[in-house]
Amino acid sequence: MEDKLQINYKFQSNELRLLLELLKVEGKINLKTNQPRSLKDFNWDHFLELVKHHRCCPLVYSKLRNTHESLIPSYIIEELYQEYKRNTFKMLQLTGEMEQVDKLCTEKHITLLFLKGPTIAYDLFGDISLRMSKDLDILVLEKDLEKTEKILLSMGYEKREIPMVLNEIKWRHYHITYYHTQKKIQIEIHWRLHPRSMEGGNFKELWSRKRESSLTKHPISFMGKEDLLLYLISHGSRHGWFRLRWLKDIDQMVRSNNINYEHFNLLAIKYRQEHLVGQAFQLANLLLGTPLHEDIQKFVVTERATELAKKAIPYIEEMVQLNVDVKPRDLDKSYRNYLFSIKSKRQKLKFFVILFYPSSTDEQTLKLPKTIHFLYFLLRPFLIVWRKIRKPLFS
Repeated sequence: MEDKLQINYKFQSNELRLLLELLKVEGKINLKTNQPRSLKDFNWDHFLELVKHHRCCPLVYSKLRNTHESLIPSYIIEELYQEYKRNTFKMLQLTGEMEQVDKLCTEKHITLLFLKGPTIAYDLFGDISLRMSKDLDILVLEKDLEKTEKILLSMGYEKREIPMVLNEIKWRHYHITYYHTQKKIQIEIHWRLHPRSMEGGNFKELWSRKRESSLTKHPISFMGKEDLLLYLISHGSRHGWFRLRWLKDIDQMVRSNNINYEHFNLLAIKYRQEHLVGQAFQLANLLLGTPLHEDIQKFVVTERATELAKKAIPYIEEMVQLNVDVKPRDLDKSYRNYLFSIKSKRQKLKFFVILFYPSSTDEQTLKLPKTIHFLYFLLRPFLIVWRKIRKPLFS
């Protein structure tokens, strides 16, 4: 199968190549026999920067912790250990918070489906300390959004306010962010898996295939194997795979879970994500040696999957930050073009429809009384052009 893959790429960075080798192997690694070219001119500071950027500190530490300091500087091991320790405490904190939120919501008859976080770490690695998470992502029914928000606010969370007009948030967005300043915990409440233009399973479908985690005494619900694999793929694709951690999730899931590929393929086709599956597995196979099941070959060996995989490689290699609101102009344009390229024809049509829905930017450009906000639907095309050629108008 591997020789049929059209993508063929070798990273020039010794530091990135070592990181990939560490993520590939099971158990500890012997640097004497698994080193890229030579460690004499190796930039350990850059290697540490790469590991942190790709959010792989716990896994890398677990592979290198007993390595002799003649092969790797002791300060590198110490820094990795501190990151590992911080992550362990963070994951324990998130686990406790996850359980408490779920209990409070259950009491109010609100059903929650946890998308990532400690449940995924435990499911993939059997150890929550080996995967890094900064927040909790929770899917709820749209009708339960207000009740869920009340519970979070009562716990001391603060809502991140988003400027909007005409209920823009539910049309243009798919989650709301809450942050606890004392606990330093962020929770994202989703009412859809993805942005509106991208298709995905609704809550009831996902709930019917849910699993319950054995991580906590109180039962925590999370996605079924095939739903989770497709979600991780679509999430990584939307972010250009700029963190290797997301590809390692795919690799780990394929190796540690008995995936029903017949069901998985049907889901990929139903939600028009075959090309994203092909991209993900091309990258995972190339970079991490992820096994390719024969049932997904039809998605992997395609020109589009190869094209999309090639587009993601610079984001991985150049250590870009695609999760920041303000990006350099050339990167912002490149990423917007990339996001458009991963959409199916139907998703592109939806994207253009959504493009004409009014946004808070329109209100900033030309302020209108709330009673006539509906006029933004007619004015939006003109306001977009105006922003291109002039500074905003203020009434």
